[in-house]
Amino acid sequence: MTQPPNQPPQPGGFGAPQDQPQQPPQGGFGAPQTPPPPQGPPQTPPPPQAPPSGAPQPGYGYPQAPQPPQQPGPYGQPSGPYSQPGPYGQPGAYGQQPGPYGQPQQPGPYGQQPGYGYPPQPQYPGGPGTPPPGSGSRNPFKGKPALVIGAVVAALVVIGGTVFAVTSGGDDDKKPVAEKSDDSKASASGNPVNPGDGSGDGDSDPENLNEARQAGESKVLWYKEAPDAPGSGADAPGMWITDKTAVKAAYKQVVAYNVGDGNPTWDPITFPQKICAVTPQQSGDGKVVVAYESGTSDRAKCNQLQQIDLNTGKKGWSDELADGALFDSAITIEMSITGKTLMVGRSQSGVAFNVDSGKKLFDKKKYGDSCFPTAFAGGSKLISVASCDATGSNEHDEMQELDPTTGKVKWTQKFDKGWTVARTYSVDPLVVYSTNEDKKAWNISTFTDGGKFRSQVGFDEDFGPECGWAILDRDLQGCKGVATDSTTLYLPTEATSGANEVVAINLATGKEKWRVKSPADESMLPMKVEGGKLIAYVQPSYDAGGQVVSIATGGSSHKPVKLLQNPASTAEIENGFYSKDFDWVDGRFYLSTTRLTGNDETKEKLMLAYGK
Repeated sequence: MTQPPNQPPQPGGFGAPQDQPQQPPQGGFGAPQTPPPPQGPPQTPPPPQAPPSGAPQPGYGYPQAPQPPQQPGPYGQPSGPYSQPGPYGQPGAYGQQPGPYGQPQQPGPYGQQPGYGYPPQPQYPGGPGTPPPGSGSRNPFKGKPALVIGAVVAALVVIGGTVFAVTSGGDDDKKPVAEKSDDSKASASGNPVNPGDGSGDGDSDPENLNEARQAGESKVLWYKEAPDAPGSGADAPGMWITDKTAVKAAYKQVVAYNVGDGNPTWDPITFPQKICAVTPQQSGDGKVVVAYESGTSDRAKCNQLQQIDLNTGKKGWSDELADGALFDSAITIEMSITGKTLMVGRSQSGVAFNVDSGKKLFDKKKYGDSCFPTAFAGGSKLISVASCDATGSNEHDEMQELDPTTGKVKWTQKFDKGWTVARTYSVDPLVVYSTNEDKKAWNISTFTDGGKFRSQVGFDEDFGPECGWAILDRDLQGCKGVATDSTTLYLPTEATSGANEVVAINLATGKEKWRVKSPADESMLPMKVEGGKLIAYVQPSYDAGGQVVSIATGGSSHKPVKLLQNPASTAEIENGFYSKDFDWVDGRFYLSTTRLTGNDETKEKLMLAYGK
């Protein structure tokens, strides 16, 4: 791998001079690729962020805790988050930058320790976690990749100044992450349905969003106005699509609409306090869990759990999540569903429940070398990430796969000192984005079903998925715009202006298979793989709506084929969301905001559905 232009080689470890003989790495996964400098192994970064987030953003600049390697999309760690100004002008070093208001980040005894002395969150325009206007959820930082390879599983070769991983075998028999949807298509005529009831901000009169629609453009099948939100803004996490219902969480409500006509399918569920966490997944029979806060003070905890049936709107079991041991609070949590297991992560531990009954299944607590589980990822597998010996000489991260029913550890993979697991782009196959603050470097690696290192992205590129605005936690599954199937990882490149590219990367080797340029002068983001085709969303411009395209994953031609062209008349709405969620299901494109501005002077939209 070559060094970024005009940047001197980094001494020792990842990113070390590429023209020196390589020495077998020391230690576990992520060991240095070159002989360490005389002073010893890479310097230990600030204590691993207990629940760090993986993307830089206003969320990242909060004084509550040091942030994990800023993830410009795993995307390349910056030439550095470290050297470039943060979203509000502060230096962008992971966990080292001062807060948005000049307040230094303060690591807790085990990394991020929300509560127990943490200062209240500063209020940005639009409220906590709101990115700067117009920034979407992209990371403003650029980065430098570094190879991370375990000593016993791979060797390195240097060819033409570029470092590549030579791995021993690999498990190619993986299941695709995305399931195929049926071929049913959406259709609509007339004006889009606005299920709004007048409770949202701004004028509630329905708009005809199809009035200026041009030939060949898709239709807005229906849209929903956002509920009333405070002037400081509010979160709108979670969007779940079933074969009948589109469900969205926003501020204190969960609302549901018929996927075809947008009419309400069940009455909104309203909570006494704001929603603070949701399960990104739904169970096989359409169950999700929503968490809301215990009160309105700065010390309120995200500990009130409520199960919901997406198809009926019926509320199932509810529970209050207790705090763990000292410094292990539920001020912020993350949740995921694997099979019938709901995993709830606190700042230093996790609790598993049966998603149907609410019965507690097991605890995931401190283990081994002072290893504190700080983040979890769910789906077809349950992955746990722990920060170990955070204040000692053996500081490192560990990743484990857990049996979702019993909590039994299936395998453990240790990362070298200085490397932080920031994101999982996929759990099956397992694709991990990690960062190293000291080296100002990032790494994207894949693993076998048994947790063994398989490959890593073996070329220098700035990638640009959209990775949420988490504040206090790692948010392992907070990235949009990245997809996988059983053999390939699909990543969008970062474009400072104009079109970007989507790169198909071989999971077995980490090498590029092919790449394709966006069909418009805007970035193209992978969504999912279905029926042998990659489905991608092309972002809107100021005068043209977004597109949904399909790209053949096999064969010699990968030219994007347009499935939908959203109306130019709604481009302002598409562009107006601070951050957004999107999905393609059964021929319909769903777009929603994940952050409400609370602006009373505009007709703020919550969600739109497009189709032919």
